[in-house]
Amino acid sequence: MRPVLSGARRRSRHLVLWTVSLFLLTTLLPSPARADNPIVQTIYTADPAPLVHNGRLYLYTGHDEDGSTYFTMRDWRVYSTTDMANWTDHGSPMSLATFAWADANAWAGHVAYRNGKFYWYVPVRNRATGGMAIGVAVGDSPTGPFRDALGRPLVENGEIDPNVLIDDDGQAYLYWGNPRLWYVRLNTDMISYSGSPTQIPLTTAGFGTRNGNASRPTLYEEGPWVFKRNGLYYNVFAAECCSEFIGYSTAPSATGPWTYRGTVMPKQGSSFTNHPGIIDFAGNSYFFYHNGALPGGGGYTRSVAVERFSYNADGTIPTINMTTAGPPQVGTLNPYVRQEAETIAWGTGVETEPSSEGGMNVGFIENGDNIKVKGVGFGSGASSFTARVASGTSGGQIEVRLGSATGTLVGTCTVPGTGGWQNWTTVTCPVSGATGTRDLYLRFAGGSGYLLNLNWWQFTPGGGSGGNLLTNGTMEDGTTGWTSSGGTLSSATDVAHGGSRSLLNSGRTSAWQGPHQNVTSSLTNGKSYTTSVWVRSQSGTPSAKATLTFTADGTTNYVQLTPAQTVNTNGWTQLTGTATVSWTGTLTNASFYVETAAGTDGLYIDDASFQ
Repeated sequence: MRPVLSGARRRSRHLVLWTVSLFLLTTLLPSPARADNPIVQTIYTADPAPLVHNGRLYLYTGHDEDGSTYFTMRDWRVYSTTDMANWTDHGSPMSLATFAWADANAWAGHVAYRNGKFYWYVPVRNRATGGMAIGVAVGDSPTGPFRDALGRPLVENGEIDPNVLIDDDGQAYLYWGNPRLWYVRLNTDMISYSGSPTQIPLTTAGFGTRNGNASRPTLYEEGPWVFKRNGLYYNVFAAECCSEFIGYSTAPSATGPWTYRGTVMPKQGSSFTNHPGIIDFAGNSYFFYHNGALPGGGGYTRSVAVERFSYNADGTIPTINMTTAGPPQVGTLNPYVRQEAETIAWGTGVETEPSSEGGMNVGFIENGDNIKVKGVGFGSGASSFTARVASGTSGGQIEVRLGSATGTLVGTCTVPGTGGWQNWTTVTCPVSGATGTRDLYLRFAGGSGYLLNLNWWQFTPGGGSGGNLLTNGTMEDGTTGWTSSGGTLSSATDVAHGGSRSLLNSGRTSAWQGPHQNVTSSLTNGKSYTTSVWVRSQSGTPSAKATLTFTADGTTNYVQLTPAQTVNTNGWTQLTGTATVSWTGTLTNASFYVETAAGTDGLYIDDASFQ
C-alpha cells in the first residue's frame, strides 16, 4: 500500500533539471526567464555546497527532517542544473549509514573533485567518542553513490563544517570549525594529511568584533567557505549568533593572515542560521544560502536558495539580499529530448522517490498538484506530448499548460492504472499551441488520493515522425541505419539506457571513430537542429561528443553539436545541444556521428535524436 504522508510533507517544492540548449554558430537568445527561491520544495534542504563539473552545476545539501525541533539530519542530497532555473533531483547518494562508526548528525559538508573522483567531507557524531568528527566519502561520479573512504574519522576535535580548497600549486587544505577555526594540509590522495591541524587565530582584525560576548570576541561562528579569486583568498562564513549573518575575510595566502572585510548577507529570513556557498558558473557568480521560507520552515526546517551577484571592481563582495526571484535563467530548456520529471523549477504538492527504472521519479501526486519547468523553448511548435507513467490506482490526467497552473491548456494525457506504482507505461497525447519560449506547467487531475507517478516526459515537434532524422534512434532494431567509422558495431542487449538494446562500438583504434549516420538528404540550409544522444563507456565516463560533418563544394566543416554533457545516476551521459547549420554551394555529404575527445575505449550509444 502506498504510504500516507504527513501534512508537513505535503508542501510546495522546487526541483530543477535542465537539458543544455547550446547555441553554436548563429542563434538569437530569448529574453531571460526568472528562477524561483527556494530552489527545492519537495523536502527541507540546508547547508549548500556547489560544485561545477563538466559544464553542470551540482549542489550538495543537508536534509532537515520534517517537523524537526533540532538539527535532525540523517542523509545528504544532490541536485544539479545547467540553467540555474530548473534543478534535477538526484536523490540521496549518502547517509549516516555510509559511515558505520557514526550514529547521528548528517550536518554541513563539502565536495571536492580530484584524481577523477569526488570527495565528500562531512561532520558526523562518532559513536565511540560521542564527539563530532570529520569523515570523508568518495564517489566515482558527482551523483554517487559514495562510500566511506577510511572507515574512521579523517580528523576529530569536536568541531564541524568542513570545507576544502585545492590551491593553484596543487596543495589542498581542509578548513573547519565551530567555535574555533582550523586548517590542515591534505595529501594528494585527499583522505590523509601532513602535519597537525593548525588553529587559525580569531582576531578582531581578521574576523571582526562581536559585541557583548567576552568568550567569543570575533564575529566568526561557523561554516567557512574558502576560495581563491584573482590571487586573493576569501573566507566567507556564518557570523555571530543568533541569528547569523554572512561575513567574509580575505588573505594573501591560504593560511592567512586574514583581514575582515564586512557583510555579504545581513540577518534575513526566518532561519536563525545561515550557511554560504560561492561559485562561478556559466560566466556568472552565484551565492548560495539557506532560509526558512517554505511552509513549515524555520531554524530547524530550512531551504536552500541562490542569488546571482557581481564582485566590485576592487574584488570586494557586495551586500546580497535574499529574494524570492533568484537568478535569471541561462538559456532555455529543450522539450524535444527526454526530460526527467524530477527536473523542476517549482513543484506544488509533489515529492520525489527512487525509480525502478533508475534515477528518481515524481510521485505522491494528488488532484491539483503541479510541476513547473521554466523557459521551455518550443520553437515553431510541438505536435504531441509523451510521458512515462505508473499508477497503483485508476490513474488520472496530465494537463499540459503554459504560463501558469491555470494557464492555456494545450493538451491532456490520460494515465491508466498500471497495476503498481513502479509498473511503468508510456502515454502520448496531441498538443496544439505550444510555441515560442514559455513556462511549462504539468498539472495533475483526477479523483481522491494518489493518482500517478511520472518518470520522464518529451514533446514531439510539429511535422510528425517524432521529428527525428535518425533511423533507429532507439537502437531497438539492432544496428539498422548505423555504421561505424572504425572498429566493430554490434547490438548490445546487456546494457541499455532505454528499452532493451543499445549500440556498442568496440575495437576502436582512434578517438574519432564511432557510430554514425548519413543525414545529407535531411538537412535544410540555415535551419537549427537539436540533438540528444546517451553514451556510456565500457570503463568509466567517456569524454564523448556528437558532431555533424558536412561537405559542400569540396569544403568539409565540422560542427560539434554537444560540447556539454550530463552524467546520469546510472552511468549514462546525455549529450544535448542546438546548432544552426549553413553552407555555401552544393551539399554532397553530411553525417551525424559520436566520437570521444580522447581514448579508444568501447563506446555505447542509445536513444539518439537529431531533429
